[in-house]
Amino acid sequence: MFNSIRGILSAKRPDSICLETGGIEWDIAVPGRALDSFGTIGAESRAFTWLHHYEDGMRLFGFPSVEERAVFIELMKVEGIGPKQALRVLSGIGPEALELALETEDLAALQKIPGVGPKLAQKMLLALKGKLVRAPERPHSSRATHMVHPDIVRALSDMGFDRREAERVVAEKATGQGDGPEAEKEIFRLALLGLSSGA
Repeated sequence: MFNSIRGILSAKRPDSICLETGGIEWDIAVPGRALDSFGTIGAESRAFTWLHHYEDGMRLFGFPSVEERAVFIELMKVEGIGPKQALRVLSGIGPEALELALETEDLAALQKIPGVGPKLAQKMLLALKGKLVRAPERPHSSRATHMVHPDIVRALSDMGFDRREAERVVAEKATGQGDGPEAEKEIFRLALLGLSSGA
């Protein structure tokens, strides 16, 4: 419906903010952990939004980045997690820390998240390991493959391949291929072959 709302931050609460834009004040549910990311009251701010429409009304959810919103959407694919629970998870742990816990199969770290018990932690691990969309890597990181060919890595991940393995294979197949649409098609083809064969 809409991708984001930019306006003046008019209020902050433990689990929501208000953005005023064009004479309308939007009440947006946000992860409590990320409140500071929206800036200070009176300053311009932006929230990347997701609208939940249910039987008795609507609720607008907001996030400081596209990546965090993507993690929120992935969390809702886990059995037993709806919008409110997904927001609670992101209030208790950041996207990068969540990904690390999943990739290292750290069930103890997952169970420290408010509202996440042993069964739900196991469901999260099974459903999300290798599938989260990470925030852009910092310049010094060696794991920046998805920044170069994000669409290819995302497409392979959506096909069911492990995201980390997809990044590795894409990096390998991209060497010497150059840039442009034709090069990307070839990289995708080679990466798909490599992943399918287990190479």
